[in-house]
Amino acid sequence: MPELQLRGGEVDGLRLHYVVEGRGPAVIFVHGLGGFAESWRHNVYPLARRATVFSVDLPGFGDSAKPPTRYRLGYFANALRGFMDGLGLAQASFVGHSLGGAAAITLALMHPSRVERLALVGAIVPGCSYRPSWIYRLVSVRGLGELLSLGGNARLYKAALARCFHTPDRREVDYFVDYSYATRTDGVARAAYLATLRDVRVDFETHADDYRRALTTLQLPVMLIHGRQDRVVPAEHCAEVAGVLRHAVVRWVDACGHFPQLEHVEAVNGWLVDFLVGRPAPR
Repeated sequence: MPELQLRGGEVDGLRLHYVVEGRGPAVIFVHGLGGFAESWRHNVYPLARRATVFSVDLPGFGDSAKPPTRYRLGYFANALRGFMDGLGLAQASFVGHSLGGAAAITLALMHPSRVERLALVGAIVPGCSYRPSWIYRLVSVRGLGELLSLGGNARLYKAALARCFHTPDRREVDYFVDYSYATRTDGVARAAYLATLRDVRVDFETHADDYRRALTTLQLPVMLIHGRQDRVVPAEHCAEVAGVLRHAVVRWVDACGHFPQLEHVEAVNGWLVDFLVGRPAPR
């Protein structure tokens, strides 16, 4: 699988794993917390007929490097910018799921000229009201999170993940947990996961007002795709985001939890194609 070593700033030397398909204008998929590049496997190919589609493992996840660092949203955004620089991409459209949506919109706020369009799928957006579930708050407690992580196993992860779906599909749940399981659950990966939980809270809580003001200035087109039965990021959060962003359109998905791209593949792919590549490429 392709890998890229970043250069410059706080991400210098960082190794990112990614997959790429197709040819045309660039579209970059960004997974959520605990996700990985290949989890977009149902969504890449419809777009790849008309675009060059990259799916990247964020630092700390998948097969990318997992350095001991502060996993703030700005760090993820800088990694995405470094990824674009390393591939010679002046501009790209982004599709971000859950926490990946937060990373993508942070990139758009920090470097607006680099992002053409933004699709947020079940995304959590800093600057809008959000309270993580009790289990995330519990796991983020220092010491306790490390202790609880020692008891993690595939069966437990699958049970927790199934609750994120409206109607769990065992094949999807198994794939999401079993893929590269050893690499994604070893001690280094667990440390990066816990660091992410703790570090991004600074963005969502301490800097919420700063993000909210910045969101009102965002000029690029945004499409929000959200399940009405999402237990992880409630529908109310998406509705608030739509009210803050000036150029946002919402696609609500009925009978759908936190993974619209897996639970309603055809509808989501159709929206993504229309929004991202269903128009003439910019000259």
